[in-house]
Amino acid sequence: MGELEDAVMTRVWKWNRPVTVREVLEDLQRERSIAYTTVMTVLDNLHQKGWVRREAEGRAYRYEAVSTRAAYAAALMNDAWSQSDNPAAALVAFFGMMSEEQRQALRDAVRIVQGPEETREAAEARQAQAAEARQEENPGSAEDADGR
Repeated sequence: MGELEDAVMTRVWKWNRPVTVREVLEDLQRERSIAYTTVMTVLDNLHQKGWVRREAEGRAYRYEAVSTRAAYAAALMNDAWSQSDNPAAALVAFFGMMSEEQRQALRDAVRIVQGPEETREAAEARQAQAAEARQEENPGSAEDADGR
């Protein structure tokens, strides 16, 4: 999505209601000189791409976002990642650009996506590793892996 498309979508998301070309135009004109037909074309392109839906109102349309800004950001990241010839390296580079706060948000998101089942499995794996580490530290111990 280009800069102008992003500026238009930002307004559609911010207003969170069906908008007209005229409304978007008037708001954009506070920042730049832009023609009605340009905004109309951008909204039509966004409709073609599936980012907005439209409903006829007289001779014009009202446009409304199909999904959230978060879904849009995710789609952009997915597109960029899928175009990489080395996705793992792209992710490492991306994670390296993140602030600590962003990395924590990523860890939280991974926990949410993994769900409680995988979280429990990870805890069990850590417990098993800890038990193995204790066994290696005390090889002559009478205790077996079950702690008896």
